[in-house]
Amino acid sequence: MTNPQIDYAALAAQWRAERETTLKASRAELIAQLRALGISEVTAEYEGYGDSGNVENVTVQPAEVKLPEALVTEVGDFAWSLAYHHHPGFENNEGGYGTLTWDIAADSITLDHADRYVECAHSYDEGL
Repeated sequence: MTNPQIDYAALAAQWRAERETTLKASRAELIAQLRALGISEVTAEYEGYGDSGNVENVTVQPAEVKLPEALVTEVGDFAWSLAYHHHPGFENNEGGYGTLTWDIAADSITLDHADRYVECAHSYDEGL
């Protein structure tokens, strides 16, 4: 049985705060690992549509540094989670896509995101 007294705005705010805490912890853990490898920048490209999506590509600078596959996965998961946090539901319908660029030295992240949509112009003329 559902509770009709549920405060959905408060519940959404609680979930957002929990995501922010998780993202902050992941960010701190990842930046330590990336700095230890001498990484200066991370770029992750993501794509979502039709109710699903994924991170298409993770690259680092300097390019000659090869990330362990597990770390590539963790960075991709972080990028997806951060994009989803700022643009929830972007993977639905026509979807959205973007690029996360993380300056590791400055610990500064830029999220360049685009949402797709269908536009429809409708007219109805009767008795012309």
